[in-house]
Amino acid sequence: MEVVKCKAFLAAADTGSMTAAAERLGYTQSGVTRMIRSLEEEIGFPLLIRTQKGVILTANGTSMIPVFRDIIHAYENAEQRSAEIRGVVRGTLIVGSFYSISAIWMPPILKRFGKLYPHVKVHLQEDGSREMSQWLNEKSVDCCFCTEPVSGTVCDWIPLWQDEMVAWLPKSHPLAKAASFPIGQLEKEPFIQTLQGHDTDQDRLLSAEHLHPDICFTTKDGFSTYNMVAAGLGVSFNQRLITTKWNGEVAEVPFDPPYYISMGIAVPSRKEASPAARKFIACSKEVIQQLQQ
Repeated sequence: MEVVKCKAFLAAADTGSMTAAAERLGYTQSGVTRMIRSLEEEIGFPLLIRTQKGVILTANGTSMIPVFRDIIHAYENAEQRSAEIRGVVRGTLIVGSFYSISAIWMPPILKRFGKLYPHVKVHLQEDGSREMSQWLNEKSVDCCFCTEPVSGTVCDWIPLWQDEMVAWLPKSHPLAKAASFPIGQLEKEPFIQTLQGHDTDQDRLLSAEHLHPDICFTTKDGFSTYNMVAAGLGVSFNQRLITTKWNGEVAEVPFDPPYYISMGIAVPSRKEASPAARKFIACSKEVIQQLQQ
């Protein structure tokens, strides 16, 4: 069973499209179609249903996804280990990351890692905690930069940073210059929520404190939320880290009581991590430690 066929199938399954799979892998659409048909002939049953809108997994195709991921992982691990023995670290890494971490941590990490290991390609997948847990359980990523995953996520956790959650208030808000913002006050303000229902740090804090704020707006992006707060449309909250390089008419006020989150790297299995993944994690830890100084 050829690895390239497995990659073609997984790309089509992930994107729901032969065209998108071809673009991701750098092949023609007809080439991807031929590889998947050949794979289906080899295993003896259909993996995908072709429709006018794209492709849909069959029940058997869904059950085979973990098998094909394991085949690709084993192949890439073997390639990376043989390269390591020859004194060269090479390979391809898929790294999950929060949008905020991608903006703040990833540029210096990728810059340093690229200088140390120029033969390793890194592909970023950005989303929220819910998606991170899914990727980790599927072993479709080498690691994720996120807050500590919820129970039920199969992974090894490497804590790197304790970050404080702070209220975002318009500069004109009566509590904008206060020493703290009562968490319960969130229920008394028009509230702007980011990525609602995606197991975000906002979702977790509201659930932990049993709060039900009056949600007047929802967004998919923290920067949009930040600017809506600056415009006086409501209040919100997030990690201190996220606004490190943002400038706006927003006051960041610590909660009363204080609320902290653990941020770090989640790995499907540190024991099974590829040589390139281990190097990337080590490099990331060094860069983040320097950012804390």
